[in-house]
Amino acid sequence: MKSKIRLIRMIRWIFVLATGLLGWSGSVAVRASEAGGHEGLTPAAPVLFHVGPLAVTNSMVITWITALVLIIGVRKAMRNPKLIPEGAQNFVEWIVEGVYNFFAGILGERLCRRTFWFFATLLIFITATNYVGLIPGVGSIGWGVGEHWYNLEITRPLFRGGNADLNMTFAMAILFFILWFVWAIQENGFLGFLKHIFGLKGGGFPKFAAFLLGILFFFVGLIEVVSIFFRPIALAFRLYGNIFAGENMIEGITLIGGYFGWLLAIPFYFLELLFGLVQALVFSLLSAIFLLEICTHEEEGSGH
Repeated sequence: MKSKIRLIRMIRWIFVLATGLLGWSGSVAVRASEAGGHEGLTPAAPVLFHVGPLAVTNSMVITWITALVLIIGVRKAMRNPKLIPEGAQNFVEWIVEGVYNFFAGILGERLCRRTFWFFATLLIFITATNYVGLIPGVGSIGWGVGEHWYNLEITRPLFRGGNADLNMTFAMAILFFILWFVWAIQENGFLGFLKHIFGLKGGGFPKFAAFLLGILFFFVGLIEVVSIFFRPIALAFRLYGNIFAGENMIEGITLIGGYFGWLLAIPFYFLELLFGLVQALVFSLLSAIFLLEICTHEEEGSGH
């Protein structure tokens, strides 16, 4: 029963973090270009309105809706938890237990118990946001230019896929690397963290060889530091680029097909359903591997 209660609390905390990610997205929001005559999504999400100094974009609205649906859905499913789950409770626990087993197989039980709340949030929230962005009407309802409704070009859509905005993906990547530093220092200690990056790997070297190799590994560590700071950029652009390109592809095929464009786009919708899950897996899996790399001690790595 105690393990069941812990699982229920974990489920709730998984989705609470989603609302925090939205604040990051708003803090780095950029104003969209007001120029018309474009086709497809603009690189910057259009601003719908302002709340004080905060510019609220259409992609932020989608992420708020997604987080709200997830939080309400989970709280409703776990309102009256039963020892033998059924219905919505069974579905939620099946997802969470499956995700936990997935990350436990990568990180190990000890590290997974500490970080699961975050990685599960990434995987579930990114997947849900990708799928919400594929709902008909997202990107096709809004303000536009044109003489008639049937040839109206939407220049300012009311909704836009959350991960088709670089602000959102970059916010998640930055948040992960803040936690990455915290977890790495907790696991290794500050000196152990520096030794993991700059220290000499291996042992049993003569003193002079160890001195020369120590200098070499120090410069290798400097390259590793550069690599570490570029990782959030790579994570953000990979997710953003794939989702942004997918939504533009669907819109382009729909426009090319004319009256039957919606029919031509159906196979690509199924393809994007697959890519939506794959990109969420790639983002969360690479994040978990980056953490495992810094938290794996030399003696543990040689034992695997």
